[in-house]
Amino acid sequence: MGVRHMERMSFNVISVTLKSERLLDSLNSVLNPQPSTLSVSMATKNLLLPYVMFLTLLHLVLGNEAVNSGQYPLVVSTWPFLDAVRAGWRAVDSGLSAVDAVVEGCSACEELRCDGTVGPGGSPDENGETTIDALVMDGVTMEVGAVAAMRFVKDGIRAARLVMEHTKHTLLVGEQASAFAISMGLPGPTNLSSSESIAKWSKWKENSCQPNFWKNVVPANGCGPYHPRDSLDLIEGTCSKDMETVEPRSSLVGLHSHDTIAMAAIDKMGHIAVGTSTNGATFKIPGRVGDGPITGSSAYADDEIGACGATGDGDIMMRFLPCYQVVESMRLGMEPKLAAKDAISRIARKFPDFVGAVFAINKNGVHAGACHGWTFQYSVRSPEMNDVEVFTVLP
Repeated sequence: MGVRHMERMSFNVISVTLKSERLLDSLNSVLNPQPSTLSVSMATKNLLLPYVMFLTLLHLVLGNEAVNSGQYPLVVSTWPFLDAVRAGWRAVDSGLSAVDAVVEGCSACEELRCDGTVGPGGSPDENGETTIDALVMDGVTMEVGAVAAMRFVKDGIRAARLVMEHTKHTLLVGEQASAFAISMGLPGPTNLSSSESIAKWSKWKENSCQPNFWKNVVPANGCGPYHPRDSLDLIEGTCSKDMETVEPRSSLVGLHSHDTIAMAAIDKMGHIAVGTSTNGATFKIPGRVGDGPITGSSAYADDEIGACGATGDGDIMMRFLPCYQVVESMRLGMEPKLAAKDAISRIARKFPDFVGAVFAINKNGVHAGACHGWTFQYSVRSPEMNDVEVFTVLP
């Protein structure tokens, strides 16, 4: 049993004990009233005593679960990643922590290569290489571990957990993140490309590397090398055919080109955690990091309030920290549905053509979603369900 788990158990025992003492004090005032209060007959005392003992034992044994039964455990994920949610549910339903659940769930998605945008073998960058971004956040301690642009290691979410548990840092990047993960026992170095990702990259190259994420450069319709457009115009007088308008963002971002699994879990103790994993935007400029490993953008959790997960155009969404916004809105009293809509609308007002979505859950297990630019689906497993259920949210 880990130190963190033991600390949580100690906290819950203290909390339950205090609640029980308060309960006993309240009931004692009834059973043993002061002179200024109304007298209670011995028959009433004898009638109430068994209930006092029963309620006390109930609080001591079950603690918060006696109040919250049926609301959790809970697992919520972006998109219909059913097997990933089932993996997270198996973990949390067996009594493991919320952190364990999101790690197991996101890891399953990595192994299954969900939508070709999670785990190895998908989303090649301009050089044809696949890299991994991931994050895990513990809503109890507010600790975060993340990796970004990680090469040669396929286990993104497990690497992120290692950062959280074995370093005082929050985020490690690039080849040094890979070296750290391998030194801590994860398999590697591994080629993260696949025949599918290489074929997709080759077809893109044949199409003059279009569309891409460059802007204000020449050549506008080629594979580079690229140069700033304005300076080259002044020196060489570049032809107007290279001045064409860049592709709108909506043509660069889609379900199978720019996606993330974001998962939240509430365990049987009522503790909350979130995790994310992605191989980023297809044909991204090498070195690009999106919102996947950014705390408060792709995901956020606070045990006192709830959690949020996001997916979509991370380059835009990370400028607004939508998941931090969602949780803070719920802290101020907003229901999950309104908090999710508010966070998305803040982005849409500034970037009307952006594509993205969030889900929100509060600490009681109430969940909702909001989206812009596409139809969004998120998956849920709770004690009331026989299997994972998918909820559809319209823009």
